[in-house]
Amino acid sequence: MNIKEAKEEIIHTLKAYHEKDAFGSYRYPLVRQRPVLLMGPPGIGKTAVMEQIAAECEVGLVSYTITHHTRQSAVGLPRIVQKTYLGEEKTVTEYTLSEIVASVYDCMERTGKEEGILFIDEINCVSETLAPVMLQFLQNKMFGNHKIPEGFLIVAAGNPPEYNKSVREFDVVTMDRVRTMNIEPDLDAWMEYAWEAGLHGAVLSYLSIYRERFYIMRNDSHGKCFVTARGWEDLSQILQSYERLRIPVTKNLIGQYIQEEQTASGFFSYYQLFEKYGEDYGIDRLLDGTAEEETEEQYVQRVRRADFEERYTVIGLIQKVLDTSLCIYEKKDRQTRRLHQLMQYLIRFLKGKELTEGMEAFLSEQDRTLQIKMQAELIGYRELETDRQVLTVLRELLLELKKSHITDVEEGLVRMKLLLQTHSSGREDQIVRVRDQISRAFAFLDRCFGESPEMTFFVMGLTANRKAGNFIGENGCDAFFVHSSHVLEARRDRALQEACRAILEK
Repeated sequence: MNIKEAKEEIIHTLKAYHEKDAFGSYRYPLVRQRPVLLMGPPGIGKTAVMEQIAAECEVGLVSYTITHHTRQSAVGLPRIVQKTYLGEEKTVTEYTLSEIVASVYDCMERTGKEEGILFIDEINCVSETLAPVMLQFLQNKMFGNHKIPEGFLIVAAGNPPEYNKSVREFDVVTMDRVRTMNIEPDLDAWMEYAWEAGLHGAVLSYLSIYRERFYIMRNDSHGKCFVTARGWEDLSQILQSYERLRIPVTKNLIGQYIQEEQTASGFFSYYQLFEKYGEDYGIDRLLDGTAEEETEEQYVQRVRRADFEERYTVIGLIQKVLDTSLCIYEKKDRQTRRLHQLMQYLIRFLKGKELTEGMEAFLSEQDRTLQIKMQAELIGYRELETDRQVLTVLRELLLELKKSHITDVEEGLVRMKLLLQTHSSGREDQIVRVRDQISRAFAFLDRCFGESPEMTFFVMGLTANRKAGNFIGENGCDAFFVHSSHVLEARRDRALQEACRAILEK
């Protein structure tokens, strides 16, 4: 299975294990709650997907790479205690609370979440002294004498032997007590995540064209050569930082993340073309409708004459511009919805209070709430960013009211409604802009290629982008529906032709 399928399966597992009866007890027998064991090559997103699951399911997450631990930190340190058995005092060895188990309780205290995931990475690469402890952990859900809290699902991850010489094989007894999911690299599943995470357009475009370059793991005369999903994501981050700081991107930089010569060289050449074509074609002007007709016609003719790589690079540039506009729309949408929500709270809060003093008290209360959520890890980055921006807008409104000496609540409410209308109008303007950009993109590509593999490539790129899918689903776009139906028809025709061919060959 791919990492997306594994994510869905773990989410389903959490729901099943956390189902409770009328008395608040877990329905699923604890003895049957098998840990999940993810086995797959390094760098395909096993760790990242745990963070996504915890955020989406609103549960706690404690993550450990077990190879960094000793037997003492995993099990706890021995101590001598006195106990009475059958009326006689005995000296007994006990163990202090395991650092890992203690971290689970720390997470519960900090976040207030009694359910979560304990993720142990590289579990089959532990030292010889720690190996028996790991077997006990998987079989009995405990370290030493201390059990994992019952609301926490254990997820462990490991690499197959071909990727790591220090791997230890688990015996049948252990494997019979876990749910093993074998994960394979899957570009399509990763691309959905990549669009969501806002990876660099050159990375997305390059991998859309050279799919075989997504994941490589081999040995040659120069040693180990590898390209991983983690490498592409980290490379994307550094490219975006270098571009903001206007630091030149070199081939050596690419090679520090993409450690396979042919792919690193190929991507560096592609990146240079991506940047050059971005300047040459003026995609922003094309999609905003500000390019002159003569200039646009020149672009059409150039694309028609272009080679394979340039054609698909232009499509990648169009997708990059659209994704940027979609990000702006989503940010405006979140801010407008949150502003409307907070204003509803504010109106109720102001009843019986003086306007400015009431707003100051409300904003202070919201600041405290936000701090509590941050400390308890109950808020994601996007929600945090949205709340901060909206509270800034409300503070600016308060300052405006003070400068205008407005103290009447009714007059203040009028100003609030005007502010909300302004934000709503900005959101509507962005909807129109994005819809027009998508339509112009289809019109331009239609002039260049018509219904062709290039058009199919563009349609599938939009389909893979969650932001584009949500936008079109909510706000419509006739051009997308027309061309996507053509793509589906072409696919059905090809499938039918292949089926007929198979029958004839028999």
